[in-house]
Amino acid sequence: MRAYRYILFDLDGTLTLSHSGIFDCLTHTLREMGYPPASQDVMRKWIGPPITKSFQILFQMTDEDAKKATEIYRKRYGVSGWEMNEPMPGALESLQKLRAAGYTLALATSKPQKFSDKITEKFGFAPYLSVQVGCGLDGSFPTKASVIQEAVRRLNAEPSSCLMVGDREHDVFGAKECGIAVAGLKTGYALESELERAGADYLFENFQELTDFLLAEN
Repeated sequence: MRAYRYILFDLDGTLTLSHSGIFDCLTHTLREMGYPPASQDVMRKWIGPPITKSFQILFQMTDEDAKKATEIYRKRYGVSGWEMNEPMPGALESLQKLRAAGYTLALATSKPQKFSDKITEKFGFAPYLSVQVGCGLDGSFPTKASVIQEAVRRLNAEPSSCLMVGDREHDVFGAKECGIAVAGLKTGYALESELERAGADYLFENFQELTDFLLAEN
């Protein structure tokens, strides 16, 4: 069994249930852009990946329209969307136990750090996170891999000593690109068999299973 010292967490669908605010902001944005409403299946796929890219892929927007849509979305999210988050059951308790056991914890999210900082503070996650990295509103860290890489750099950690915890395939792909193992949590927004197909190294039904695994390893 490998010994991990650094545990990196995704935010949306991992530490928080975020769909209410995201769906509200996405619906508002599509209406403002003159697009028809999105189905529940499409909105579910929306959660997690970088949003500008998602506008291009899921709604076939041009680069210019995707940029405009991103601005509309983030404006609404900054006012009300971020407050619609709820903590994932067991998340805070897991951070507390893992930190007490000597693990160094970090956040690696594709959400703009301007918003993720508010969310981690609101739910009491922030004191347990040694490093928090989100994408920048200036376009910095535009991919999941770039966010993870920056978190690892700030931790001054070796990739082999890190474990990424997330709920979507882009968490898996981003971590693998950085040479980092991945634990997939099934409490989030992954589609059926998504994490398995993406190649997650470990799969856990909930935070309790993840915590038990890491405490046993420690």
